[in-house]
Amino acid sequence: MLKKQPQVLPEDTALDLGEQLRRCRKEAQLTMQYVADKAGLSVGFISQVERGLTAPSLSSLRSIARVLQRPISEFLEQPGSSTGATRRGSRVSYRVADGSISYERLSANFPGSTLRSVIIHEPPGHRSEPISHEGEELFYMLRGEITVEIEGERKILRQGDSMHFDSRKTHATWNHTDQTVSILWSGTMDVFGEDTHEPVQLNDRQGTSAHSDKKGDKK
Repeated sequence: MLKKQPQVLPEDTALDLGEQLRRCRKEAQLTMQYVADKAGLSVGFISQVERGLTAPSLSSLRSIARVLQRPISEFLEQPGSSTGATRRGSRVSYRVADGSISYERLSANFPGSTLRSVIIHEPPGHRSEPISHEGEELFYMLRGEITVEIEGERKILRQGDSMHFDSRKTHATWNHTDQTVSILWSGTMDVFGEDTHEPVQLNDRQGTSAHSDKKGDKK
């Protein structure tokens, strides 16, 4: 399994996001373990994010926000949907809490649309947090090469290569090179938080602070 290496981030932005997420979790009376389980992430990663030690990726932040039943826009301002066409050089590049990954939005939003697309720019040495969630996604390498791990199986994608997979399988990426890589990402996960009808299944409250076993409670 690819292991996550914490990024050193500017304290103000990383802590601001972490404190926001922690406050929302506390207000919802949820343990870190519960949020981690429902978001398909590790409890250690949730702890790092809340303490401002690392920034979540766009998909990780969306997964966490969904469990907290909060719109991702509460934690991150993203470019609005376009008319369907974007121009190189005119797209807005943005980051999550000044993290090391930058994104460029490609996809638009219209009634019935289910596909979301961004260009991801990953710096040298970046390792993503292993995650699993509903849906499917596709990587297409625009520049450079990365290691992709899905359910423990590693493959190297080079420029021009692609990979399409079931997002319910635990997956992670690693830029094993000394160059920034660019990836076209497309998936069904609503990373922009525009689908107001997306179901959130949080009926099982066994992981809430009020009902959890204190011996195993991760706060």
